[in-house]
Amino acid sequence: MTMRRALLALLCLGLSACPSPTKQAGSEPEPAPTSTATPKPALESVVITGVPHVAQKPDFCGEAAVASWAQATGVPLSQDDVFDASGMDPARGMGVTTRELRAALARLGYAPGPVWHQVAANDPAALDALFGELHADLKRNVPSIVCMHYDDRPNTTEHFRLILGYDEKDDAVLYEEPAAETGGYRRMSRAEFLKLWPLHYDRSRWTVIRLRLDGKAERPPPRAGFGPADFAQHVMTQRARVPRGYTVLVEPPFVVVGDGPPDAVRQRAAGTVRWTVRKLEQDFFDQRPKRILDVWLLSSKASYEAQNRRLFGGPPSTPYGYYSARYGALVMNIATGGGTLVHEIVHPYMEANFPACPAWFNEGLGSLFEQSAERDGHIVGLTNWRLAGLQRAIRRGEIPSIETLTHTTDDQFYADDSGVHYAEARYLLYYLQERGLLREYYRRFHRNQKKDPSGYDTLVALLGERDMPAFQRRFERYVLGLSFP
Repeated sequence: MTMRRALLALLCLGLSACPSPTKQAGSEPEPAPTSTATPKPALESVVITGVPHVAQKPDFCGEAAVASWAQATGVPLSQDDVFDASGMDPARGMGVTTRELRAALARLGYAPGPVWHQVAANDPAALDALFGELHADLKRNVPSIVCMHYDDRPNTTEHFRLILGYDEKDDAVLYEEPAAETGGYRRMSRAEFLKLWPLHYDRSRWTVIRLRLDGKAERPPPRAGFGPADFAQHVMTQRARVPRGYTVLVEPPFVVVGDGPPDAVRQRAAGTVRWTVRKLEQDFFDQRPKRILDVWLLSSKASYEAQNRRLFGGPPSTPYGYYSARYGALVMNIATGGGTLVHEIVHPYMEANFPACPAWFNEGLGSLFEQSAERDGHIVGLTNWRLAGLQRAIRRGEIPSIETLTHTTDDQFYADDSGVHYAEARYLLYYLQERGLLREYYRRFHRNQKKDPSGYDTLVALLGERDMPAFQRRFERYVLGLSFP
């Protein structure tokens, strides 16, 4: 086998693309039937012409086969559209199996007909009969997708191919090979085809899979943002990074990976990630992050530190969690609670919607929601552990003015080791929230960012204040009157 052919075979990732409902885990293929001296039934040549080639994305052989035929009939269907129509869980990180492909075809407007056929092992007459039915459909201009062995190696993968014709002169099958960049109208002897077509899930009875592409697909709706196919492909790319036994879930726009008990990971994904995303999008952000990001939920300090070293080459800079734009990941020591997770989710949203946002507002909004709840259907920040330090700084006269805080550069903001910058930014936004002004402030600040990059002038105008030093004193008294818990 050439190196290129081996690489193409790996496109199916060694996964079973088209399992039978009766397939048993761990079953091994039986030896292929040996050739017999019985002559094959004579069949006339037939070919469906003009089918464009669609090279598959990793493990999307079935999806690419459908897209080829749909495009030949004037329907701009992509392989991603086919996966999206299948109902397949993208967290599985694989292309569609036969069951999901059949569902996709039905939803798209095709009539796939009977799909799974059982034949006695080494029964060439039964195989010839099934091939005859496939040939009859070709004569009606109806191609078929078959699931077959990729080649005749002992541990070969299963693979979908689109069958487009038969050449009587060479006794050859014409097919689309989605696993090749230039795989249009490939040829395979009928004997080889009949050798590779049956799937040997049982010693005595083999499974033959064929999906007819009868009918015409409906034009798909426009794809907006990342769909299930994008998440499935992303999970495939991350497969080598995810240790065995971890739970992988898709919570758009994130992929959640956790090492805790599966139920606990699912609960955190739905109860924290999904809830936070919905509330932030409802009140603040119109755009989702421009790429799929991973959320690592690590269940202990030891796991958090070990996975940081394994994934990113060093220890974490915080014991709680962080967002890394460089690595496209939110990495959490979830044993410390979910507050940091909510905080960090704000940052990729701000990155996508308000990239010029200064650190004081970016960290202030994240910090506001690290202790949060739902009020009248909206996310709200509650008082939290940052309050005590801010109150001490106020009593000592050691907090900057609001004007100074909002004009800090990012480096100046992060250089404060006391935590006062974070706390003052948080409770300034808490003050706006409690007066029903926070969402309006965000909208105005975002709209005015070019002429007011610090947000200070927008804040003064929204508050209607002419004497900001007097407001500063009122704000500090307000903070001193707060309590936690």
